[in-house]
Amino acid sequence: MINYYLGSYIDEKTVFFLGVVFAMIVTFLFMLKLKKFLPKDQGRDFAFEGGKSEGKARGAGIYFIFIYAFSVLMFANVDPEMCIYVMLVVFAMLTGYFDDASRNPWGEYKKGFFDLVIAVLVAVTFVMYNDTKVTLEIIDFTFKIHPVVMGILIVILVWASINVTNCTDGVDGLLGTLSVITLSGIYIMNNVLKTEENFTYTILIMIAVILAYLWFNATPSTILMGDAGSRAIGLFIAIAMLKTGAPFMYLLVAIVMIVDGGLGLIKVSIIRFLKVQVLSNIRTPIHDHVRKNKDWSNTHTVFRFALIQILACAVAIYFCMI
Repeated sequence: MINYYLGSYIDEKTVFFLGVVFAMIVTFLFMLKLKKFLPKDQGRDFAFEGGKSEGKARGAGIYFIFIYAFSVLMFANVDPEMCIYVMLVVFAMLTGYFDDASRNPWGEYKKGFFDLVIAVLVAVTFVMYNDTKVTLEIIDFTFKIHPVVMGILIVILVWASINVTNCTDGVDGLLGTLSVITLSGIYIMNNVLKTEENFTYTILIMIAVILAYLWFNATPSTILMGDAGSRAIGLFIAIAMLKTGAPFMYLLVAIVMIVDGGLGLIKVSIIRFLKVQVLSNIRTPIHDHVRKNKDWSNTHTVFRFALIQILACAVAIYFCMI
């Protein structure tokens, strides 16, 4: 939008730069000045050291996701497809925030219903505006998927990304750090693969707002993103992967979140629906296992998980380059 008014005065790259700076600074100020208006965390008895989060400001995702959305609409060259994605990211954030702010947390089925609605809307939007060709970068093979099959795969990707990201958010700085690494990897992949520039720019804005949030979320944190942030970030990562044209690379660029959060989802599902006890000696999410059973500190957990994710993203970028 600002390009329309300032296009004759400053170049587009400068406008994009100002958008990233604006998003980071405004997010920082909101976290600094407005955290007192956020709901308070009630602690989590089932999580290792979950009681330590009790009383902290929770649901900060409502701030940085709204700022992300505003910054994209103001500074990016938006089109109808991008507007739909922005609205869905905001919707995912709101479903998480209302859960954060609720005295009685939402049940799994209620959140699962909203996840399904969001996933279907993403699938319909993507198939409507994009070709359904995908590339397996590891073997450099491109093929076209039937739109209906593509839609089903997108629903699975979006649902999985929202939930594994949500489950990973349990250690100060962990999800924010992993998300920045993953999104940075996707940003580089987009530039290597020469995918849509306008959407690629929105990745920078999301990275900027998460970085500003991380300033306050590093151990010992004073503010938590809550489901408002984790659910929206998970959705955005899924959309960003789809726009690369190589969505299967999600398995690499988000491998730590997939293992950390996804293993718990698999374990709970098998126990609940198949009545089979599995992974009895492994505490999930994995970040709880390494802290309780391996005596890793929060810093060890974040740093070591980040190193693994950086390596995985580097491998993904390498496959996109060759």
